[in-house]
Amino acid sequence: MRAAFGVDENNTEEPSLCVRPSVFVPLCSSLCVERSVIVQSSQQASFYIKSRRSFTPVRKYAWVLTVLIGVGGQFVPLLGLLVPFIMVALMATSLFKGKYWCGNFCPHGSFFDNLVGPFSRHTIIPAFLRSRPVIAAVLIFFMFNLGRRFVDVYATLGTGEFLERLGLVFATTYLMVLLFGGLLGLVINERTWCQFCPMGTIQAIFYKLGKAVGLAKNTDEKVTVSHPDLCHSCGKCARVCPMQLAPYRQFSENRQQFDDENCIRCNTCVHNCPAGILQMARPREAEEINRQVSLEGFDRAGYYRARIKAITSLKDDVRTFSFKLIEPARMPYDPGQFVLVEVEPEIEMYRAYTISGSNEDNTEIQLTIKKLPDGYGTNLIFNNFKEGDTLNLKGPLGNELRVNPSGSELLFIANGIGITPFAATVQSFFDRREYPFQGTATLLYGARYEEDLVYDDYFENVAGQSNDLSYHKILSRPRTDRYKKGYVTDILKDLQLSPETRVYICGTARMAGEATRILRASGVPEESIYYESFV
Repeated sequence: MRAAFGVDENNTEEPSLCVRPSVFVPLCSSLCVERSVIVQSSQQASFYIKSRRSFTPVRKYAWVLTVLIGVGGQFVPLLGLLVPFIMVALMATSLFKGKYWCGNFCPHGSFFDNLVGPFSRHTIIPAFLRSRPVIAAVLIFFMFNLGRRFVDVYATLGTGEFLERLGLVFATTYLMVLLFGGLLGLVINERTWCQFCPMGTIQAIFYKLGKAVGLAKNTDEKVTVSHPDLCHSCGKCARVCPMQLAPYRQFSENRQQFDDENCIRCNTCVHNCPAGILQMARPREAEEINRQVSLEGFDRAGYYRARIKAITSLKDDVRTFSFKLIEPARMPYDPGQFVLVEVEPEIEMYRAYTISGSNEDNTEIQLTIKKLPDGYGTNLIFNNFKEGDTLNLKGPLGNELRVNPSGSELLFIANGIGITPFAATVQSFFDRREYPFQGTATLLYGARYEEDLVYDDYFENVAGQSNDLSYHKILSRPRTDRYKKGYVTDILKDLQLSPETRVYICGTARMAGEATRILRASGVPEESIYYESFV
């Protein structure tokens, strides 16, 4: 199952809809997260977004140690003596796993993520703060200052004051990081301090040593993509990364792993990848993952140059984009597949949309996009795309909703904008008869209001002219009594289904889950149920 249509930077981006006044009404939905130049203004959504993080118990509560040492150590200096043990632990860990400590155990990192993050401005971390001169200067200053204070404390060696004064040195250092790092976290980004943290720099040095002597060879877990061809180049991994790195642009060619030494292995990109193709893996595990992955539905993909032939405004926030293919001149595709649209060439950022329609020789395809107020990519598209513009596409891609025409009984279930792939399926299977389908099909469509029923007239027309397709619709909030009130699963409960029925579902996760439960109870085997859901 692939998360359908896409994820917006603020949670989920609702797929877009389309109405075209011609024989067929194409519709396209956004499929994956958008990425673009890193700019922020009152009219443009923020590039970097606050996202759900992967918090282990240690990562969630380790900040208590920072406060205990930094603040409590001012009153009980011996608490500061915990710091040397922490330093030894992080250096030892970095020999085998790089900056894993930063993203999973670091008390300050936990403080920044848990307490500072919710209140952070979450803006771009200035490039100079991660530059080598700044990193080196901070490390030198840290070591000099700490060494100077050690010399002062050494004078008390052998007295009762020694351990307390030594502990106070570490406790005060911890407090300064807490205050200074916390302030930077509030005004810039919660992980700003981590860009030049002396302990992070020391970890990077020890990591190089660990790799040089082979200690990290079999233990180093890195962000790994199942296969680069499955990546939508949507940039969500970059947008949610606490360190503001860009994994999707830097996967190694040999193992499809993210090798940047600044990666803190925090799993944030893994948990937020809308395609679900990222995971943490060791080198040997990565090789096995790449061998086992299936590329069905992605094996015909290629890059296309296309021109925007027409932009039709359907509503204030909905536009249909018709693309004339230039090179290659045709794009053979199956209904339910999608294409990647390049929205920002400078950073190779693409946005994925289901192919919702085409002309008969596939020299033109149509996509329809709904603009969301906080949609980063849709703002770029609505503001920048013009008729006559040329841009890059990649496709066709996707396998989840490609309909197998060999079945004798098909069932399509959609709610909201999830109707998109089935509009293309109805066009190809029952309008143009491009596939050798000999059975019957039922289309169930649920929406909120009358005006949300896109393609309604088209489906009614095709179903009225075909004995092979039946069409049923339902509204959860109808304004008149012309429509049945309820949810699409209410219609599903009343159907008599054969165990041989092949089912395709597209819509909200809640609907997909409920529909799947009903289908299983009706005797439809799980392997005959295919679905995509909004994330």
